[in-house]
Amino acid sequence: MRKDHSLSTSRLKSVDVVLEFMKRINQGDPDRLAELMSEDHTFVDSLGGAVRGKERMRQGWKQYYEFCPDYWVVHETIIAQDNQVAIFGVAGGTIAAQHDPGLDTHWRTPAAWLAVLENDLIKEWRVYADNKPVYDILAKVPRSVD
Repeated sequence: MRKDHSLSTSRLKSVDVVLEFMKRINQGDPDRLAELMSEDHTFVDSLGGAVRGKERMRQGWKQYYEFCPDYWVVHETIIAQDNQVAIFGVAGGTIAAQHDPGLDTHWRTPAAWLAVLENDLIKEWRVYADNKPVYDILAKVPRSVD
């Protein structure tokens, strides 16, 4: 029985790209993240909202890091098939907000991601996570009145 080494090599390359993307997420640098996105990159959040385009998503990451400067992701399980990589793990961070110093704004939640790759770049990045920990924090943060 002959094995198709090109398929397994392709799968390994896809996983390597995804792991590098996650590493760059943890570095908090939208420009470095954008280097791994296709021009027609699509980001889909856990509520189904989509942002299309590499430059729009670069700005989206910049805004997210202002909201949650130490956002991090950790992978526990990875499953790769063809040009898709599913990642299961944990995400967390700290919400940056003016608040009572006694208020804990750290959060952590189980998460999953689906990456679709094309030409060794992330064409689509989907997030599946429970946002309740973040919403609970935001409900406690006083809103500024302008």
